Amino acid sequence: MKGVRVSVAAAVKKQVQELGGGFMFSREAKEFARSTGVDGFFGPYARGRGGVLGDVDADVVTAAFGFFPAHSIRKAWESVSMPAATAADGYAAACQDFGRRKLADFDQAERLAQLLEVVVAAADPAGVPLFAGWRALPLPADAPARVVQLAHVLRELRGGLHLLAVRASGLTPLQAVLISGSSFNDGPGQARWYGWPEPFEEITATIQDRWQRAEALTDTLITPAFAVLDEAAGAELTALVTAAHATVFAR
Repeated sequence: MKGVRVSVAAAVKKQVQELGGGFMFSREAKEFARSTGVDGFFGPYARGRGGVLGDVDADVVTAAFGFFPAHSIRKAWESVSMPAATAADGYAAACQDFGRRKLADFDQAERLAQLLEVVVAAADPAGVPLFAGWRALPLPADAPARVVQLAHVLRELRGGLHLLAVRASGLTPLQAVLISGSSFNDGPGQARWYGWPEPFEEITATIQDRWQRAEALTDTLITPAFAVLDEAAGAELTALVTAAHATVFAR
């Protein structure tokens, strides 16, 4: 059974990453950014995503985000004067509205939301403060909005556990960024966008091996959350998340 659970966690990681994070570049997120009075992406993003941590020093946000240099987070976090709780609520509303727009015609949203909520409720929050903060926010009543918010909560779970796995595997956050990149950038491009200073080190075979270990460890760490589902429910979750992802990102 353990192998089944690991395969579910691994099978949905790309879909959850993109489904839960897609709203960050949406028209809804841009509207939230305008409400903060700050131009650009990073200030509203940092205050909105990190707002669940409270009105804390920027170093606390850097610790939770993990993969950004401290100077970039401090500049972004302190650029927005909106109270942290207000920013978190506004960012959550952008997430929900994105779901309502993108999944309005996805007729299996209610069932997917039920399955995601079971997994989210089962997860241990130890060591993953952004997940804990986002899980504590109220969920919307309508299923399309709930699906995307829950996907974002699961995204924060995996991201936080991945940060733990990266450090446990002997990698620095910058090395992890240089290896993984993003959907929009290669590794060096992503590192530059985050504000890491150049020149960047060469990614050796040893670093690559550590990265593979970190990826496998992340799958292992997140597995207990999915273990609450039996084999049939795990297969159903995989199919529905994949279908929702295809709906949201249909060309």
